[in-house]
Amino acid sequence: MSSLPVPYKLPVSLSVGSCVIIKGTPIDFFINDPQLQVDFYTDMDEDSDIAFRFRVHFGNHVVMNRREFGIWMLEETTDYVPFEDGKQFELCIYVHYNEYEIKVNGIRIYGFVHRIPPSFVKMMQVSRDVSLTSVCVCN
Repeated sequence: MSSLPVPYKLPVSLSVGSCVIIKGTPIDFFINDPQLQVDFYTDMDEDSDIAFRFRVHFGNHVVMNRREFGIWMLEETTDYVPFEDGKQFELCIYVHYNEYEIKVNGIRIYGFVHRIPPSFVKMMQVSRDVSLTSVCVCN
């Protein structure tokens, strides 16, 4: 199966009940601090607000945040990183009424309360040190 280009950008329309499914593999050993980043932008350019950023420092920690009017807000971090070195992952981001629910390989691991309504999201980008096999948005 061929890989998708990284960074991978996709116009999206999110609403309660939507799900983003990302399948891929880290392209470097965890000791070298590879990362995965998913951004939900409120416009079709990278300078727009970010309703949700999910950034994995494989083997280390996860950071979740948002950017409004060019200013990063208070980030949420966790040391729970259930990705495996060199192994394929399935990352699912579910849009619920009050939060994004994040699952890795079918297990709920995080929740991030909406600060910017999901309906404002216009573009999604997946970037950093991953080989992507698929990205799907289900509404």
